[in-house]
Amino acid sequence: MTTRTTMTAFLHSWRVAWRITRLNFKARLEYRGEFLLGIATGAIWQVSIIVFASVLLTRFPGLGGWSSTDVLLIASMRMLAHGLYVLFLGRVQYMNILVQEGIVDPCLIRPMPVYRQIQLNFFPVNAIGDLVVAVGLFVAALQRSSLDWTAGRIAYVVAGVIGGMLVEAALFTALAAAAFHFPATSYWSQWLEELMGTFGSYPLSILPKAVSAAFTFVVPLAFIAYFPAGVLTGHGGDMGVPEALAVASPLIGLAAFVLSRLLWNWSLGKYTGVNG
Repeated sequence: MTTRTTMTAFLHSWRVAWRITRLNFKARLEYRGEFLLGIATGAIWQVSIIVFASVLLTRFPGLGGWSSTDVLLIASMRMLAHGLYVLFLGRVQYMNILVQEGIVDPCLIRPMPVYRQIQLNFFPVNAIGDLVVAVGLFVAALQRSSLDWTAGRIAYVVAGVIGGMLVEAALFTALAAAAFHFPATSYWSQWLEELMGTFGSYPLSILPKAVSAAFTFVVPLAFIAYFPAGVLTGHGGDMGVPEALAVASPLIGLAAFVLSRLLWNWSLGKYTGVNG
């Protein structure tokens, strides 16, 4: 197959994905009340972060050696990464349901990668609410920040948010791979989501060193927003890891996602159907 043919096939496959996404969006838009409720649900889900940010900015000068503005940057980057994950890659969290209902089995015989079919299963309206709140919080963080937003910093914050999205996607893709064989992964997903919501918006330096290390090397929450925000705000030398590791957070996010996809492919190859 020539390079031109490969490129044509690649573009065609993504045009098909875009058309399916548009149809899914229009289908959700047919029920306006439910559509708006979905957006509101996504926004309301983030109310705790808004309350946290408000209290932080009005009552405390900082947290764990970080100024309130720097902590706000952590929270906003985590929320942006989470909102993008929900929008583009979040359907893997429903894998245990899709497997149990037999929805995955027909995907095996269609001429499209199963992972992509899962992501195109429906349009996540709640992601719009997530992103509206996240963008608002991020704008507030930028307005309060005294950083000089050079082209390099802007590029890094974009890479950091995308890397954070990929870290979250990698964690849930790994759990989705397990869902092919273990139906109880929904509990693990809920636990992981609560863990990220509880600790992902804070400087991990406020936690005991053992817990901070666990959130770096076992469940790598630190790479979602804590390390990228630390690099941007000059905390790179006091985050408990070599600064080069913190700077490499976007690349680590990409590597983690690639590894999770390899695990997914391996697990899919071992899948024998909903009835075993």
